[in-house]
Amino acid sequence: MDFSIASILMLDGVTNGAIYALLALATVLVFAVTRVIFIPQGEFVAFGALTMAGLQLGQTPLTVHFLIAMGALVALMDLAAGWRAGQALPRAAAVALKSAAPALLIGLLALWAAPQKLPLVLQALLTLAIVTPMGGLVYRLAYQSLADASVLVLLIVSVGVHFALTGLGLVFFGAEGSRNPSFWDASFNAGPLMLSGQTLIIILASIALILMLWLFFERSLYGKALRATAVNRLGARLMGISSTAAGRLSFTMAAFIGALSGLLISPTTTIFYDSGFLIGLKGFVAAVFAGLSSYPGAALGAVLVGLLESFSSFWASAFKEVIVFTSILPVLLWRSLRDPHTEEH
Repeated sequence: MDFSIASILMLDGVTNGAIYALLALATVLVFAVTRVIFIPQGEFVAFGALTMAGLQLGQTPLTVHFLIAMGALVALMDLAAGWRAGQALPRAAAVALKSAAPALLIGLLALWAAPQKLPLVLQALLTLAIVTPMGGLVYRLAYQSLADASVLVLLIVSVGVHFALTGLGLVFFGAEGSRNPSFWDASFNAGPLMLSGQTLIIILASIALILMLWLFFERSLYGKALRATAVNRLGARLMGISSTAAGRLSFTMAAFIGALSGLLISPTTTIFYDSGFLIGLKGFVAAVFAGLSSYPGAALGAVLVGLLESFSSFWASAFKEVIVFTSILPVLLWRSLRDPHTEEH
């Protein structure tokens, strides 16, 4: 291996690591706020990429109908919960409609806009608008009633949600994969490297989103509320912070990050209905490197995972996935010896 090959592999590793970093940050965010190991994170990647592919064909993706159905179901659940709590029917209906209105409005807008053959950037924005609300709806449907359950129970629920979303992905998109057009077709030469415009977009978009997340947590009231919930759920409740609202917000942000990752990666690789699981799992490996607690550590771990995958594909391409996922074992062993936990933890 000479320097030119090593530099190409490093660029490929950093590019993939940028995507894994976004998913790792989403995994850490959801776990810190809700204690949920969010295995279905990768499904939002596939939903984002394949919804965009449907819009490219001028079709109305079935994810639009799925969003409307989820919004309607959440409205019915909130209406029933308000009725059982003794609220008057008009007030319970108003609360239920308020919680589901964004998803229903976005779904109706998408039904009109999807066949219009919008420009590429508008299609990307519409895809984000369709997939992002699904995060909060998934939290309401699957996790909100189990918010105080043990981590093991929440993990089992995550496995069930993963299989459900994967099966729905097969129904929505079929078994054939899709690849979206690049957002920027330019190419640049830097010595032995040839940088594509899409590669630069992936890296710059990842950096920009990481900076925006930092500003969100440091400067905004909602970000500080999420940080407070992550540090001490009971203390946050005593200070008037709704853990339910924090959970919905964290899942919504995770869905946005997943959908954006799908849009960024789909011009460089073919995405199938189940591709998101493997991509999300590598983000989870990066998050484990950081102990599911450190955002900078998760980003650094993601770059390491990307580099390990890239160089493994050169030396032993048939075993690159095995090498990447096996790397988690010494990290878990080291953390187990360094920070011993009780059985409950």
